[in-house]
Order: sequence, then structure tokens, then C-alpha cells
Amino acid sequence: MAAPDLYPAAREILGKLVAFDTTSRLSNLALIEWVEAYLDAHGAAHRRVPSPDGAKSNLLASLGPAMEGGVVLSGHTDVVPVDGQPWSSDPFGLTERDGRLYGRGTCDMKGFLALALAAVPGLKGATRPVHLAFSYDEEIGCLGAPAMIEVIRAQLPLPSVVVVGEPTDMQAVSGHKGIATFRVTVTGREAHSSQTHLGVSAVMEAIPLMASLKALGERLEREADPASPFTPKGATLTIGIVNGGTAHNILARECVFVFDLRTPPGLDHRVLLAPFRAEVEALDRALKARAPEAGARVEARSDVPPFAPERDGAAEAFVRGLTGDNGPSRVVAFAAEAGQFQGAGFSTVICGPGSIEQAHQPDEYVEVDQMRKGAAFMGRLIDWAHG
Repeated sequence: MAAPDLYPAAREILGKLVAFDTTSRLSNLALIEWVEAYLDAHGAAHRRVPSPDGAKSNLLASLGPAMEGGVVLSGHTDVVPVDGQPWSSDPFGLTERDGRLYGRGTCDMKGFLALALAAVPGLKGATRPVHLAFSYDEEIGCLGAPAMIEVIRAQLPLPSVVVVGEPTDMQAVSGHKGIATFRVTVTGREAHSSQTHLGVSAVMEAIPLMASLKALGERLEREADPASPFTPKGATLTIGIVNGGTAHNILARECVFVFDLRTPPGLDHRVLLAPFRAEVEALDRALKARAPEAGARVEARSDVPPFAPERDGAAEAFVRGLTGDNGPSRVVAFAAEAGQFQGAGFSTVICGPGSIEQAHQPDEYVEVDQMRKGAAFMGRLIDWAHG
């Protein structure tokens, strides 16, 4: 019997999910509660894996028998901000125009969550298990997923395959770069800018540190492996935020900047940044000699491991079997929780509707055709689960 078309249900669910403003700085609990009610209505077992402060939560659901060899469908519930972006329609209302579904998170990645939830009714009575794994705070460093992965590893019958539904045009992706983010704080001593001998400008002292990072980024670009499958090929380093000072005629008391380092498999950011950390420590000592309250420090904010292509990977083979994807092996430059799942011992693949080119943009959208392809994928997954 032909599987039902899951697209209409997925579209309706997507509208519900987009309506929740789950920007990472906010709680996702309202969305989690809605999903729980939906799962309850279909008799699906579920549990929360909350954040340490309880303000956010991961959600795990299991359908089918409690046995090993299942499939995990993983995705994040949080979205990036819309602040200052020129949207043509309400970012938290689903709008269809010209074969596209617009709204924050439609592409990255509530479209995949909606497809997974649309499959839930069809998974009733399945003879093989399917697990839903919805995380929080992916957009600010995959902070929620590790605790959820540990619960899967330690408390569930071990799954064989993890599908992370980041946008890949419904094509199998077998690798991604890792990302580590850092905050550097330089503290000085305020004084009148004409009296430089009485104070320490944190901004002026931070400039050489930023120059060192710029030089490191340029060196990493020059040294990139020409055979690398990634674009850009090598590690990349970017300073994304700089804040400091209060007026042009005051020596700045503080300067803070944030940078990220994205590394392909095989490169260790700790090794790459060791000379920079030594430079920060030397500056800290020098500044404290000039003013005891001054100093410099670097703090790690997040550390997402790279995802390495698996030789004869079970997850990639599984997804290619359901999608009919016979194309070449693919990797992406963005980071996701795929590396975290792989690090916990799970065979993992990335595959989801939409393109990363539409993610994080004003008027973010997912094409209806991509959602229909995703619905067909979920229909074949249901057939597999009923074995």
C-alpha cells in the first residue's frame, strides 16, 4: 500500500513550530511543551533532558520497540536572531510565496523537525525503533546536544544510525568542520587620553592580539591542503565581535572581542592557538606590571568537534538508500552536532531539506519541493521501520 503524503501534515506542523520564537537567547520550553502534547496525542514515549538551570530542554522520543539498531532523527529547536534584518513578512509566521515557505527556522532547521513529527503517526506499531532527538542552543555552540547524546548512549537501546537534519538539499553529507569560539578580554586603566602615562588603553593593547589572529588566519589559508574537500579548504579564523571604550578622549578600560576557529578533521585548535594563548599570558603579566587591575585573558565559549567521513559508514549508506542519492561524497564547512554524535560512537550522516545558503538570512525560506522530498524520505523511513 502506498505511503500517505506527509507534506500537508509537515507544513501544518512547521507553521506551529515557526510561531515559537526560540531565538537562542530565549527559552525553548513553550515549543517543547507543544511537541510533548503532540507526542502524547499519538501515544509516543518521551522525556526531557533539561539545561542545568532548567530554562531550556532537549527532548527525546522513542517510537517502535525497545531494541537496538534504531535510527535517531536529530535536530535543534533554537534559531538565530532576526534583530535588524529587513524581513518582508513576519519572521515568526509561516508565509508561502512562489513555491517557498518563509519564516525564521524554516530552513535551519524546523523544516526537518516538522517532517520528523509528521512521521510519528505512521510509526505506530513499527517493528524497528525510531528516536527523535531535539536539542537546544545549537546555534551558540551545540551546547545542549552533549547531555542528550549521553542519555541516548547510556539509557536507550543503542541506535545504529543518526541522521542530523541540517539543510543539505536532502543530499547525504558525510563530514563537517569543527568550530571553537573564544572571548578575549583586555582590561586597562581609564585616564584622560592626553595623559597616556597615567593609564592603559585596553583597545590599544588588544590591537596586537587581533593582528596576531589575523596573521594566523592568513597562514592557515596559505597552508590549506589543496586536496581538501572543504570550501574553504583549510581552517578559517574570524573575529566576529569587537567592543571597547566609552569616548575618544578616554583611555579605554576594557576591550572585548570574540573569534571563532573552524577546523577540518585532523587539525587541533588547541595546538593552533597555543602561541596565541602564550601571547595573551605575556600581555597579562605586562599589563599587571603597569596597573594591578589591568590584564588580559582568553576564555573558551564553545568547542564543537569536526565530523569526519566514515569509511563504509552505515548512516550514509542508510540515507542514500532512502533518498536514492548516488552522488559523490560531500562535506560542509558549517558545524553541527554530527561531530558530537560521532565522537560518542554513533555512525552519523547529515541530511535535511533546504540549503544552508538560505539559513540565518532575512526572509529565510525552505522550498516546498525540498519539503516534499523530505516527506518522501520520511515515508520510506516509515516503510523501513515497519520492516
